[in-house]
Amino acid sequence: MAHDLVCWKCGAALAALSLPLRRLDECPRCHAELHVCRMCADYDTSVAKHCREPIAEEVSDKTQANFCDFFKPRAGAYTPPDTAAMDKARAELEKLFGKR
Repeated sequence: MAHDLVCWKCGAALAALSLPLRRLDECPRCHAELHVCRMCADYDTSVAKHCREPIAEEVSDKTQANFCDFFKPRAGAYTPPDTAAMDKARAELEKLFGKR
């Protein structure tokens, strides 16, 4: 079972799914594909190709299901949006241009 896994896109628990994740597995809540780079333990935006696996083929869309043989699901794949930064930017724009 995938007890500690959560969807990379919405954060929903994936405990009902069994491992290994299949290429076409989807999140039960938001229906995002799960066999994606953003859900992989090797996904890292600070390295080339955003992948720490040196021999993996580059995948252009990190949010679409792929055929990577090195895929390992990552427990902490969900990053909640920074709503404080978005609210601050929105307030600055309203201050600059006025509210609609």
